[in-house]
Amino acid sequence: MHQDRRFSRVKPSGNLSGSAKIIVDPKSPVIGCNVLDYSAGGACIEVVPRMALPGRFELLYAGSKKKCRVVWVNGARLGVSFAEIVYDDVTKLELDGEV
Repeated sequence: MHQDRRFSRVKPSGNLSGSAKIIVDPKSPVIGCNVLDYSAGGACIEVVPRMALPGRFELLYAGSKKKCRVVWVNGARLGVSFAEIVYDDVTKLELDGEV
């Protein structure tokens, strides 16, 4: 079944490496992975050797850190969507300097 995508996907190429790091917890060691494709909305990554991961983690890739949510798993491959940043009212007030 064909599904229209909100964002176009790209395979890492050029000066970008295909390797990334998964940060589960600041106190835990990072987990290496490969980025198979990447878009503004998410990515397909491969973790070898295959291991259990939580449903949410941070992905460090190409100098940026993204909060991720696992959408699907197929063997060692995972599809993740990038979480949108949502600020609550208190954070907005603090950023505006009104608190």
